[in-house]
Amino acid sequence: MEIFPTEITANRHNSSLAIAWSDGHSSIYSFALLRAACPCASCRGGHENMSSEPDVKVFSLNLPEGPSIKMRNLEAAGSYGLIFEWEDEHHFGIYTWHYLRALCPCNLCRQQEN
Repeated sequence: MEIFPTEITANRHNSSLAIAWSDGHSSIYSFALLRAACPCASCRGGHENMSSEPDVKVFSLNLPEGPSIKMRNLEAAGSYGLIFEWEDEHHFGIYTWHYLRALCPCNLCRQQEN
């Protein structure tokens, strides 16, 4: 069964993105986590490091406040994901639905990964 968002809400005031999923699960992502997990080739260190799964290291990164974690714009990438534009003008990487669901930071999802 393919899981997809039924509702997406970006909140610039608390720097978070909330997604309600088709299977009833809800995920809340900080902008800092989303930027740390950027799936673009540049942030991943080259095409050879590309993966449909986020690197587990992103959950322990603490990015400093600044333009790199302030969302400027959010747009759909067809019907399969999202593209973020950050205030430091970084506008690369498609966050697919699969990738975003695998990136869910909730305790239940993180326990399933271990």
